[in-house]
Amino acid sequence: MTAKLRLVMAESEPTRRLRVGARLDKYRLVRRLGEGGFAVVFQAHDTIEDRSVALKLPDLATETLYQSYEDVQREVRIMAGLTHPNILPLKDARYIDEQFVMVFPLGEESLNDRLSRRLARSTAVAYVRQMTAAVAHAHASRVLHRDIKPENFILFPDNQICLTDFGLARNQTRRHQISASGTLGYIAPEQAMGKPTYRSDVFSLGLIVYRMLSGCLPEYPFEPPLPSYSRFRKGLHQDFVDWTRKALDPTPSKRFRDGVAMHNALERIRQVITDKPAASKSKRQSVRRAA
Repeated sequence: MTAKLRLVMAESEPTRRLRVGARLDKYRLVRRLGEGGFAVVFQAHDTIEDRSVALKLPDLATETLYQSYEDVQREVRIMAGLTHPNILPLKDARYIDEQFVMVFPLGEESLNDRLSRRLARSTAVAYVRQMTAAVAHAHASRVLHRDIKPENFILFPDNQICLTDFGLARNQTRRHQISASGTLGYIAPEQAMGKPTYRSDVFSLGLIVYRMLSGCLPEYPFEPPLPSYSRFRKGLHQDFVDWTRKALDPTPSKRFRDGVAMHNALERIRQVITDKPAASKSKRQSVRRAA
């Protein structure tokens, strides 16, 4: 029998409520970064190593206590098994003062925060390549993320971007009963009906790519013409436009089968951003030669 990781204290003990300025062993909480259904994330200062980190603190004192234990255990084990430059590494996961803590490197901001400001197309394309590589690695490791959204991509210096938050992820080596979990706005139609597959992650990533390059998030039923389509395709090679449209097809069977296929197709596209001035100049030269 495989031993299970003990993640929580006795049910009678309430989860410790922590505030900015509190200490967890060597970590001092600096500011709250965000909060989800089952966890809160703080920026913290490691007083021994003198560096900033992100602490994810699962809230295990809920009515669905047993399920949250299982979710946290699954997330820890999934993230511990993924090693990739574009997947946020889990540095530590343990109890500190009766509070379960997950420790991650601290990024600069989320992609969602970054999208509130103008984003150069060349930078967006660099992010797209890294994001696709991250999802491909997860899928190659038989991990279905199920919550691909801008908030779950964290930016680091030198335009590095990392995928995080595997709280809804599932290992696809065996079948699971899966609910219609996900984030409204970035969930594939079949996932909303409780039938997510790797193609669902592909669809969610396609929505992010479209939003990054068009400034607009398509809405259900995702039928053409998509909003701001002319702005999206401006300056992009047709091969990349077709790549994005395939990822966004409402019919799952018409999309890339998984992140690996999506990544491989993107790698074959040598030119994503077109050089229109150069192309026009070449055309004018051809006309003069013909004359």
